[in-house]
Amino acid sequence: MDLTERRLSRKTIYEGKILHIYRDDVLLPNGRTSVREVADHPGGVAIVALDENDNVLTVKQYRYVFSRVLEEIPAGKLERGEDPREAAIRELKEETGAASARMTDLGALLVSPGCYGEVLHLFLAKGLKFSEQHLDPDEFLNVERVPFDEMVHRCMNGEIDDAKTVAAVLRAKDSVMETVTTVRENAEDIYADAKAINQQRAQQEADAVIEDASEAE
Repeated sequence: MDLTERRLSRKTIYEGKILHIYRDDVLLPNGRTSVREVADHPGGVAIVALDENDNVLTVKQYRYVFSRVLEEIPAGKLERGEDPREAAIRELKEETGAASARMTDLGALLVSPGCYGEVLHLFLAKGLKFSEQHLDPDEFLNVERVPFDEMVHRCMNGEIDDAKTVAAVLRAKDSVMETVTTVRENAEDIYADAKAINQQRAQQEADAVIEDASEAE
């Protein structure tokens, strides 16, 4: 069965700074018609930024819609036609003062596909260097650092309930854990090599002592 819905007409309800709201008449797969309310959004970015100690940079800010302060990862909207990676670099710098040497694409999310047209692009930022924030005049937030393992815990137990933060942290988890595992494995390899070298030297010294003793006899 073809599940496609086809737009028959569109009426503009509201055009704001961020959202454009439309009322669409659509043709359904069964031949009947219905109405779809659509919120058009230019798209956004969200960034899991890790410092040299694998702490996640978070921002706490008051969210008017929910009347409370939320803890989130840095994020922001795309300018119309803006490249998501460039937007991620810009937003991270503006909100935290951090510039990233390595920005890894974690894929995209459809935030609320039932009616909301935002595509949210996720990134993992490493190799951070810090300077000053550049917040918008109406933007007020505090930057904090949370160990990555603790961020995963907060996302899983519901302490952090911002959807983009939960999704991005969990997407970044495999990459971060893979890095930690690689570092641990490399350290174990170095330790094993050093242990083998020390054992070889000890054996050579023991052999030399035995040889000297034999010559003395």
